[in-house]
Amino acid sequence: MTYTGDVRVGGPSDTREINGVTVTKIAVGPYENNSYLLRCAGTGQALLIDAAAEPERLLEMIGDTPVERIVTTHQHPDHWQALERVRAATGAVTVAHPADAPGIPVATDELVDDGDTIRFGDAALSVIHLVGHTPGSIALCYTAASEPHLFTGDCLFPGGVGNTQKDPERFTSLYTGVVEKIFDRLPDATWVYPGHGRDTTLGAERPHLAQWRERGW
Repeated sequence: MTYTGDVRVGGPSDTREINGVTVTKIAVGPYENNSYLLRCAGTGQALLIDAAAEPERLLEMIGDTPVERIVTTHQHPDHWQALERVRAATGAVTVAHPADAPGIPVATDELVDDGDTIRFGDAALSVIHLVGHTPGSIALCYTAASEPHLFTGDCLFPGGVGNTQKDPERFTSLYTGVVEKIFDRLPDATWVYPGHGRDTTLGAERPHLAQWRERGW
């Protein structure tokens, strides 16, 4: 596999083929956000995760691929700066969790919650609601492959869970959700695509869970 997931703002995207879906990752904007274009191999229909910034680069990546849906993983502004432009250009349905949708200044067409399914073409992602980074943060899991592929927004990164501003209650909520809904349910081979930075796997992160809990961030 030539895919590394190591992308930089201003640099090229990185693409991989997994069972039934093509995943393209690109880094955009001043906060080095990752945006992900998932295309169904059977139908050509696509889904974009986080129209974060630099709409011109995102639309160049999309090209003539028909985008059915744009999912915003949470309400923080660095994850939706390009949403209005990309939605207008593609006509895609916008998707978010109801707890965060009011904080996104582009209307949400489709509200999703924990356990829901988001479809594009013949492919589908399951929704995992994780409270703590924001009230309505969601991760998205693709399981129709030899190992799960998990898009975590800002809830899980290499080295820890997302920022909870040193709030013990928010940290406990996010940590517990990540452990119970992700680490307790998915295998070590699960590939993790975060909202910023490099990819990881659950197997690489699992040995450090107790350390994360002890340090509180």
